[in-house]
Amino acid sequence: MSTSIILACIWAVVANVLAMTPSKDNHWRNAYVLIALGIPIVGFVTAQHGPWIGLLILAAGCSILRWPVYFLARWLRRSTRISRGPAE
Repeated sequence: MSTSIILACIWAVVANVLAMTPSKDNHWRNAYVLIALGIPIVGFVTAQHGPWIGLLILAAGCSILRWPVYFLARWLRRSTRISRGPAE
């Protein structure tokens, strides 16, 4: 197994262990750290194994960190709406 895949597996195990620990802030601090560590790992996997495996690792990370992804999508949807002004 390559170094990048091993790092991605370790990241997934750490993410699952952190999810089982109690947290006062609903695990948001843990999520920020996991995102900061996960983005370079996804890039490393993509560089070593190509875009399809990189997308697979990205999908696995998104399934683990589903609430930050949900709130990011909601924020993007809200920020891209076109303001139409007063109702006609």
